[in-house]
Amino acid sequence: MPLHSPSVSTPLDNLAAFDDIIDARSPGEFAEDHIPGAINLPVLDDAERARVGTLHKQASAFEAKKLGAALVARNIAQHLDAWFAGKPRDYRPLVYCWRGGNRSGSLTHVLQKIGFAAVQLDGGYKAYRRHVVGELERLPARFGFRVVLGPTGSGKSRLLQALAAAGAQVLDLEALAAHRGSLLGDLPGQPQPSQKSFESSIWARLHSFDPARPVFVESESKKIGSLQVPDALIRAMRSSPCLRLEVPLAARVALLIEDYAHFLDDPATVNARLAHLAPLRGGETVAAWQALSLQRAWPALVTALLTQHYDPAYLKSLSHNYAPSPADRTLSLDDVSPDGLLRVAQALVD
Repeated sequence: MPLHSPSVSTPLDNLAAFDDIIDARSPGEFAEDHIPGAINLPVLDDAERARVGTLHKQASAFEAKKLGAALVARNIAQHLDAWFAGKPRDYRPLVYCWRGGNRSGSLTHVLQKIGFAAVQLDGGYKAYRRHVVGELERLPARFGFRVVLGPTGSGKSRLLQALAAAGAQVLDLEALAAHRGSLLGDLPGQPQPSQKSFESSIWARLHSFDPARPVFVESESKKIGSLQVPDALIRAMRSSPCLRLEVPLAARVALLIEDYAHFLDDPATVNARLAHLAPLRGGETVAAWQALSLQRAWPALVTALLTQHYDPAYLKSLSHNYAPSPADRTLSLDDVSPDGLLRVAQALVD
């Protein structure tokens, strides 16, 4: 069930009550962050917004408002002809802009005059953003997390996917961050979201969870690629029981080669990334890894990276961040195939 804020109720506490969430801001503002599930029906596009702002600075507020009103009216008319044309009389959208001012107010006014039960979000996106920041400080403490822990290549992300398929509550931070959390963790053709958008996605997931049921999450560090995991969430994770995965080295090597197949035809990119490890592991060691990459000796390279870099780093991080607890469970996994992990997940959920 959704969680509710102990403060004064707002539409943000029950977004499911609305047929649509409409973001009236420009496409650029929407792309940076928006309420999850919102659709973008801008009353001013990016160029129009800049044009009105420039006129406000160079001429007067009056001239800017005249221009803005004309542009807004035209854009709203287009939305009425397209998006709203087939909506029934009882259609109830939530409308917001930057701070609940003229842009969302204009669209809400027109919709209400038509007869739709449109609601304007008081305070707009700025109020939503404050809500998310506050909730991310409060919500993590409400849940019982189960942290999936294991060295690189042990199938943690795959187990989370299997747990989700088995009906468990899963917070997959790497999926939300569009990054695998390692030096080679970029996803091909998929840039990371903004920090605000990442936090919105986390909030939406936590907001949908039942605090009476456990939430499974991977043992992330404070950063996933360029994104920061909220402090309260990291604190909650690091004080939670762990599922410690033990997987044979050969299975881990095979899994990583499969997961990072997009690098197999691009040793130059691999070597450019490996060069960043020279200050930590030494030039000779990194040069040896790069030679294996150029030879496309992938099993040998992955084995070397695991034993010489990732496993020592994992053990060091483990001692600092996820110390053993009597509540932990150890899972020895020989089969990290999708079917094998689904069986494990179903046993954990039952």
